[in-house]
Amino acid sequence: MSNVFESHHPLVLHKLSRLRDVKTDPKKFRELVQEIAALLVYEATSDLAVTEREVQTPMAKMTGYELQEKIGLVPILRAGLGMVEGIWALMPSAEVWHIGLYRDEKTLRPVQYYNKLPLEPTVSVCLILDPMLATGGSATATVEVLKRWGVKKIKFVGLIGAPEGIALMQKEHPDVPIYLAAIDDHLNEKGYIVPGLGDAGDRQFGTA
Repeated sequence: MSNVFESHHPLVLHKLSRLRDVKTDPKKFRELVQEIAALLVYEATSDLAVTEREVQTPMAKMTGYELQEKIGLVPILRAGLGMVEGIWALMPSAEVWHIGLYRDEKTLRPVQYYNKLPLEPTVSVCLILDPMLATGGSATATVEVLKRWGVKKIKFVGLIGAPEGIALMQKEHPDVPIYLAAIDDHLNEKGYIVPGLGDAGDRQFGTA
């Protein structure tokens, strides 16, 4: 799994364990999602291009740097919304574009219901945000939408992935790196990740 990056950072391990806990209330759950998302994106953006610029410090002039690439955050509705604020704290100039997908409970396949992308790409890098990479259907469908839009550099950032979803992403889009806080054991018969954390959307928005 050369394009899959599972974080082993102590802060991620600690916060993810609290996130999984069934006793964690929605307010704390949302906070943890934001915090883990920021830690993961810190790792996922280590290869972003920068350009030099002159900086005047209180002591002297020096050569500094600024981001060269324009970044787009693409949260998959609705669960991906919770990851945006944590990442925005690091990259306040990032654009946010929403793609709405829901999973057909019979086929477990994604159905798109919302897409407001402009005709031409306005960013050079897109980070797809979704807490759970379960079957992989929503993630692969989102990548397809972004590729048709014209974005060349795409990364997936999630909290927990299942082997089934990872395998589908690697099969359909081997050029898209996957950044996760953890890789879990398997999917159950309903398509939920085990041990997982339950439904990330319901736990964030208090609708469980």
